[in-house]
Amino acid sequence: MLYDWLKARLVYRNGELFLKIIKRIPRPEVIQPKTAIGSDFNERKVVFGNYQNHDEAPTPIEEALHYRMLAEQLQRRYSKPNYMQWLRNRRILNRVRHFHAKASSIIEDWARRTAVRNVKYAMGSQALIVREDLTGLIESLRKLPQTHRVRLILLGYRRLGYWIDWEAKKHGVPVKVVNPRGTSTKCPFCHTKMIKVGYRRLKCPRCGFEEDRDIIAIINLSKMGGALPTPTTRPMTNDNTSEGGNLPK
Repeated sequence: MLYDWLKARLVYRNGELFLKIIKRIPRPEVIQPKTAIGSDFNERKVVFGNYQNHDEAPTPIEEALHYRMLAEQLQRRYSKPNYMQWLRNRRILNRVRHFHAKASSIIEDWARRTAVRNVKYAMGSQALIVREDLTGLIESLRKLPQTHRVRLILLGYRRLGYWIDWEAKKHGVPVKVVNPRGTSTKCPFCHTKMIKVGYRRLKCPRCGFEEDRDIIAIINLSKMGGALPTPTTRPMTNDNTSEGGNLPK
């Protein structure tokens, strides 16, 4: 592959030198998908695949939350006796900024690596990626308990969506963005609203299909992208396994 080199620039930032190189890379041919995979997000993991196979990528929420809590502890400790005293202490201020930057860096790095993993999975399956539209995430977060709301805001799933789109375009993988409403609660076989029977497990009162809500979501999402027809026999069993088994991580 030939590159069209445009320019290079040496940048000095925070005591370090960085060489920035700008180049133009020919856009790859778009893959003609033979199937589709869904990508479902929650605070614990990202799940992508369809009814045949799926893969999972855990989120670094606990590690990122640890650094955020360290920053908040410093802010509370040095807010007494004078309010916001930590802002006037350069050493404490830099430490607080370091902890917040560390948390952001962890999330950004995770989003990029997970996007690459998702796109490579789609390339191996010659599949279209169907991901959730996360533009209305902030409004829906207001209905959640504070603990879950803080975690999901910290994860910044819109960044993950951005990097999935970026990596997909870079490798010629088509992406379809859909409304996620009902994708994790509707039975993928008879489209009946499912009921909760355990932690993150749902069961269809009509056909009896039972599975983790993340698996339900990726099956429904992949069908919205035109995945292979759902088989008449249920591919998922109650022990959370599939006929094809999970791909190696």
